[in-house]
Amino acid sequence: MGKIIALANQKGGVGKTTTTINLAASLATLEKKVLVVDADPQANASSGLGIDIKQVKNTIYECLISGKILPDTILKTEFERLEIIPSHINLVGAELEMLNLENRERRLSMVLHSLKEQYDFILIDCSPSLGLTTVNALTAADSVIIPVQCEYFALEGISKLLNTIKIIKSKLNPSLEIEGFLLTMYDARLRLANQIYEEVKRHFQELVFTTVIQRNVKLSESQSFAQPVLVYDALSKGTINHMQLAKEIIEKNA
Repeated sequence: MGKIIALANQKGGVGKTTTTINLAASLATLEKKVLVVDADPQANASSGLGIDIKQVKNTIYECLISGKILPDTILKTEFERLEIIPSHINLVGAELEMLNLENRERRLSMVLHSLKEQYDFILIDCSPSLGLTTVNALTAADSVIIPVQCEYFALEGISKLLNTIKIIKSKLNPSLEIEGFLLTMYDARLRLANQIYEEVKRHFQELVFTTVIQRNVKLSESQSFAQPVLVYDALSKGTINHMQLAKEIIEKNA
């Protein structure tokens, strides 16, 4: 039985999509069968894994509205064990359309329920908001990874997300757990980055991943080539960090 992990933080630019793409590629390299669910209307996880959005027939939007997996929804990537359900800008309208649907908070659970058996890990890349699509993702997930950027306003908004998680746990998904807080864009030379690292560690203790994602040029460059950093530069810090994270998650869930 696979594990569904949502990557969520309503603050944009914290490295959610970068982490989703590169963690998925790393898990697949470590011989795990992985499905990425792109639940962000910007569809960056889709294009970052080499999917041409213009050519896609069915996306997560159609699945949410119909409540099931449709033909040609799950697409292959260049990684043998990595597949993706892509997104589309249409997903913006799904929030309004779902308002009138039955079980509106559980549409994604309905879609993913039948797929859990087929994968070791299902990673959901959430949009940077706490709207109905993100609520669906957290309701469908077994756990959530919260990326935290090592910058000044890093902890701002986390309390709002934790409160949302608490509400979802009490009303929709009692088994939802925090997989971990992941520090991203970390630069050991900066005093601020180290202060934030210490603060997050003090607040959340063992819930903070040992692995830290360091600031890395190759990580940014790889996205413009629509490739995980593992393909773009296998020896980069970005590759090493994400492989460490994948190993840490596999160990934690062994």
